[in-house]
Amino acid sequence: MIIKSSTSLRNDYNSISKLAHDKEKPVYITKNGEGDLVLMSIDAFERREAIISLKEKLLIAEEQRLNGEETTSLESTYRRIMDKIDDQL
Repeated sequence: MIIKSSTSLRNDYNSISKLAHDKEKPVYITKNGEGDLVLMSIDAFERREAIISLKEKLLIAEEQRLNGEETTSLESTYRRIMDKIDDQL
């Protein structure tokens, strides 16, 4: 975990920005000794958002499966994808 003070952020933004980009991890910013903000690069944020979105979709799919909704086998799905690719060629 990377922790920096709000004073560090104010006085040395460039080095904290570089740190967030180089480490590709969130930088926790404190104010008066307490957690206040989390700073991260846009790339790291977008990756995190994509993972969260995928996990949400997987959770919905798992709930649907557990509720007895119809599922498709991997083999069937693969065939449908390949058929669509062949149709475009």
